[in-house]
Amino acid sequence: MSSENQLSLFEESNFDQKDLIPTNAKIPIPPGSYANLTELAQHCNQCHRCGLGDTRRNAVVERGNPKALIMIVGEGPGQNEDETGRPFVGKAGQLLDKILASVKLDTDRDVYICNTVKCRPPENRVPSTDEMAACKPYLLEQIRLVDPKIILLTGATAVKDLTGDKRGITKIRGQWMEWEGRLCMPILHPSYLLRNPSREQGSPKWLMWQDIQAVRDKFDEISNT
Repeated sequence: MSSENQLSLFEESNFDQKDLIPTNAKIPIPPGSYANLTELAQHCNQCHRCGLGDTRRNAVVERGNPKALIMIVGEGPGQNEDETGRPFVGKAGQLLDKILASVKLDTDRDVYICNTVKCRPPENRVPSTDEMAACKPYLLEQIRLVDPKIILLTGATAVKDLTGDKRGITKIRGQWMEWEGRLCMPILHPSYLLRNPSREQGSPKWLMWQDIQAVRDKFDEISNT
């Protein structure tokens, strides 16, 4: 069969490149690929765009309100998250919920929570550049579909992945920055606060308290406009 005839058969088939998205990181995920978050989650649970898909128990896609004004982006799932399929449910997640509750932000109503990568890196290591690149289009689609007004980036990995800013988290935490027309704030990761329990002025927990109050103020400002 000639190459022209083969191409003709290919064009007339029901082949859809979208079906190949979970199979290979070389398959692009153009903006608008997913009609809704359910469709995106189905692909995440089938995904083998990188090697993390070979070792996960569950893809960890989301929790919270898909129409929330605030999106929280973490680094990647840990063991608890891998077992449950939900982000930020271990000790760090429990602390995050308490931090939000301290300024009367409800995790089921006011925020949508996800990660830069949807599968747990072995031994909870930092995701590699290739792993984040393979998963980033999913994150961009989540942002498009949720359409948050505020994005909180927990830790340097999340900041670097979304914005490309490579500065240390302690240098940029608490500072509002604009990314793609959205307000973003880098904040300390709750796991870092667990390792630094002091509440003295200038401590990580004290700094987080300042930052989350600023987030609440901005949330109120946006909600009232």
